[in-house]
Amino acid sequence: MKSILKAAVFLTLVCTPTAFSVSASAADAADTTLSAAGDTVKGKRLFNRCRACHNLTATARTRIGPNLDNLFGRMSGAAEGFKYSKALQEADFVWTEKALDGWLAQPRKFLPGNKMAFAGLRKEQDRKDLLAYLREATVETSD
Repeated sequence: MKSILKAAVFLTLVCTPTAFSVSASAADAADTTLSAAGDTVKGKRLFNRCRACHNLTATARTRIGPNLDNLFGRMSGAAEGFKYSKALQEADFVWTEKALDGWLAQPRKFLPGNKMAFAGLRKEQDRKDLLAYLREATVETSD
């Protein structure tokens, strides 16, 4: 019984999105603490692992995963035109750098039941580099 309680506490505190962003606000989404320590050039190279499933712009056709345009500040499971797993449909968090860092480290542990096949990026610096690139590449630009 003790081990079941420990596992439940671990899942609640570490693995669920609410542990990352119970009260995510616009300020949380604008926080660039992690990406500021990243290298966009290295992040662009790392994004090649993501490219098979994700596009960076809304104008591109949705692939296996949702488009990542305007990712920061968006509610989880909210990109139009994409059918999310039940876990992401029911998740209630905002994509912040902190949430995305947890997701990129271990997607299956961050949100059990999601369909993302990616195992994760173990190295913290790789995640910072990718966040730096995503900060730059997913912002809507005016022509």
